[in-house]
Amino acid sequence: MDLLTQPVGVAHFMAIGAVLFVSGAVCMATKRNALGVLMGIELVLNGANLNFVALGSEYLRRDTAMSLGMDGHLIALFVIVLAAAEAAVALAITLNFYNNHSTVDVDRADDLRG
Repeated sequence: MDLLTQPVGVAHFMAIGAVLFVSGAVCMATKRNALGVLMGIELVLNGANLNFVALGSEYLRRDTAMSLGMDGHLIALFVIVLAAAEAAVALAITLNFYNNHSTVDVDRADDLRG
């Protein structure tokens, strides 16, 4: 494990971002509760944000000529705004579904089938 012996750099942030992304994808795939699926989506978005910020960091500009610069931070800010709007809409849909069915189990969401 070469990452354990090096000082903290971009690779460490990318590894943590990848762990967050994969754990969010697993959470979305395995949870049957709508709130658990929403938490998985938030983990995926936070993992992507961490990678965007790492790719725009000063560490990467020192090591290589390739960097997102402030674009990485702006993309992360846009994703945060998008995640807040998504969470508000999804929570409203979940609460409406709970009022109609007395459960938030995503397997019971087949009302719109034709």
